[in-house]
Amino acid sequence: MATRNRTEVTEFVLLGLSSWPEMQPVIFGIVLAMYLVAVTGNALLVIVALSDPKLQTPMYFLLSQLSSIDIFLTTITVPQMLVHTLSVNKTISFNHCMTQLFFFMAVGSMEGHLLAAMAYDRYVAICDPLRYSAIISRCFCLRITSTSWVVVSLNSLLYSVLVTRLTFCGNQVTHFFCDITPLLKLSCTRPVANELLIFTEGVAVVISPFFFIVGSYARIGVAIARLHSAAALRKALSTCSSHILVVLLLYGSVIRMYLRPSSTYDLEQDRQVAIFYTVVTPMLNPLIYSLRNQEVKGALRRLSRRLCISGNFQPGSQASRGQQHIS
Repeated sequence: MATRNRTEVTEFVLLGLSSWPEMQPVIFGIVLAMYLVAVTGNALLVIVALSDPKLQTPMYFLLSQLSSIDIFLTTITVPQMLVHTLSVNKTISFNHCMTQLFFFMAVGSMEGHLLAAMAYDRYVAICDPLRYSAIISRCFCLRITSTSWVVVSLNSLLYSVLVTRLTFCGNQVTHFFCDITPLLKLSCTRPVANELLIFTEGVAVVISPFFFIVGSYARIGVAIARLHSAAALRKALSTCSSHILVVLLLYGSVIRMYLRPSSTYDLEQDRQVAIFYTVVTPMLNPLIYSLRNQEVKGALRRLSRRLCISGNFQPGSQASRGQQHIS
């Protein structure tokens, strides 16, 4: 590898999603619209999952956690990107960059762990329904999510510390946020330790939930095949199809982005793929779960009715009706 000039980096320049100035207003408008849809949709799912009496089950508790993760994931990266899109100053301090890297990797990894927990929930519900309430409980889900947060936080801390120890040859990051791949690309020497970590411990923490999900659905498929029932197959598909689609959207882009050597990174393509799993996927998740789930749609209708009724009984409206009655 050719030797490059080493510089002490105190800040990075984020080049954004595109280098064309005329595209910046278009990018700003599209990304802002998707961000607002993602935050609003996921916030609605969190509200109905926590407030609707019919959704007080472990599955919807996990769904509310997934929606919260999607809000955090987009908020870690998108607001800064929107500011930089219309700004001349696109710099980010070294410490702020490492902080963003830590939280992005922790929250992004946590999404995979939540999807694995949801797959296990579906497995028990379909393959062992009589013992479902004894196995899956809110306390059980809390233990899973708490343990997962500890694991992904330690994993992200290790990645962030190793990145801070790199020597950078330049500070222009071909990305719209501080991600691991463009930062490794800026290293003056090949980051062997970081790559080894990605393909060993990274696979164990980030990709192992995917294999757990595949194993859960394989056992679900075997259990349904033994029943020889078209009705059971239709019920399983209606229960699991939304979750399977979300898993494919997430891991399709994650595997494409991270599981390869730094020498093969194509940063121009990678930042376009990154917009997919940082904005598009969080925007689609609430649509997928609400449009294909009758219970969620019913909860949304009940929430809208409650909001309409509470609006009709505001003090001002009551006073006006009282005056009309007296007259």
